[in-house]
Amino acid sequence: MAFGLNLYPITYIARYNPDTKAWDEEWLEADHVTFDELMAMNEDERKKILDNRNQMGIPTVTYTSQYAYGCFEGMKGFPTKDGGVAIFRPDQNAARFANSMRGLYCPAFPEEQFVKASVEFVRRNAELGYVPKYNPDWEKTDYADAESIYMRPFMNSEGAIGVGCSKAPYVVICATTVSAYFKKGLDGAVITDRVRATPRGTGYIKCASNYVISAIAKKEAEERGFVECVYLDAVEHKYFQEGSSCNIFFVLKDGTLVTPELGDTILPGITRKSVIALAKECGIKVEERKVSVKEVQKKAVECFVTGTAAGISPMSSLTDLNGKKVVFGDGTEGPIAKKLQHLLKGRQYGLLEDPNKWDTVVVPGNK
Repeated sequence: MAFGLNLYPITYIARYNPDTKAWDEEWLEADHVTFDELMAMNEDERKKILDNRNQMGIPTVTYTSQYAYGCFEGMKGFPTKDGGVAIFRPDQNAARFANSMRGLYCPAFPEEQFVKASVEFVRRNAELGYVPKYNPDWEKTDYADAESIYMRPFMNSEGAIGVGCSKAPYVVICATTVSAYFKKGLDGAVITDRVRATPRGTGYIKCASNYVISAIAKKEAEERGFVECVYLDAVEHKYFQEGSSCNIFFVLKDGTLVTPELGDTILPGITRKSVIALAKECGIKVEERKVSVKEVQKKAVECFVTGTAAGISPMSSLTDLNGKKVVFGDGTEGPIAKKLQHLLKGRQYGLLEDPNKWDTVVVPGNK
């Protein structure tokens, strides 16, 4: 499973000061226990350390805790083949995070400060050994089960009760180590009748409240044996939107790669944006437009979802609301998904060159 609450010891915290209109920064060092020391402890000792790391000293009763008024980012740092560490496209996360905060009508965290803090955060924790060690065996499966640093920048409001907008928000960056995202033993995607986002809502920002319905719908899908759920549009209920926490792509019989066009109901995924760029580099025709259930049932030969946590994850089949199931290809990873996965992960982990300069190096490698 991808996520475990094994937080790293050093956390970044910034708070907006309405008087000075500046962000006051601090580094919260819960302990100086190295990764090797942590792993050498018995279970009770380790739990005590990890529980303490989750006490960050921010208010409990807030707009965020009471009303899910908040936003966050998902971003990754990667151990590279040459022994270094790099963060993938942090400038894009910075821009989306600032846009989310503006969408919540609170002060936006400066993008340059976001990137600088992210790099320093990884560097400080890396000094204590909190970076997965590169494993050459990951290359055999194009890094499908490889480990990485999952960074979670998030916004939390000041202490407050009563519906309102934050004037002095906190920004926190924490992290844990993750591997494969989707649960093993489940298969295929299913369309849900639940609605993730409506026009003029918050679907286009990475808002905390958006993920309540996602958690419920995905749980329902898993109970039926599916690995993922997929949403349709809120108006006509016939066009694809996205998955529970990822964007969705289809490969048509003529080789065209299609994905739902962005709007105020779909999150502009950074992996989505990267996959589109990589596909175009490969000469693959890409279309961002409305994609209907009927079109996919008649013309699609591949389906995959993309996201920071999900990477590029093929869906073997898709089942609609009436129980009609479409199997893509032979039910295994299709050639387009495989090719794009190789290019994306290869660049993230330093196996391949990075011509687009997407990786921000934190710890230089040996080359």
